[in-house]
Amino acid sequence: MATVYTTLAALKQRGNVLELTVDPDKKRYDPTTENHNHLMCISCKRIVDIPGEHKLEIPENAKQNFTVIKSHIEVHGLCPECKNKTSTKTKEAVNVRRS
Repeated sequence: MATVYTTLAALKQRGNVLELTVDPDKKRYDPTTENHNHLMCISCKRIVDIPGEHKLEIPENAKQNFTVIKSHIEVHGLCPECKNKTSTKTKEAVNVRRS
């Protein structure tokens, strides 16, 4: 396992993979190194790439002369499968209460 982590660290340092900060307990890597953002499911931890560059407008007073070099947007929510499971559980709970 040490060889795997050493290799991943080397790939990250060379810019061949990106380390994602999705789960603080696990390291996750993205082989897509072009500038892109992510949709992340808060339930199953599924990650979906959002291709292309999406500019984030930062108010001038918030930047305080800070020079932005790169940005990464993470959008957290529920993937269709987890949303469907949640919806099904809610419907089942409502039906139990009505009985």
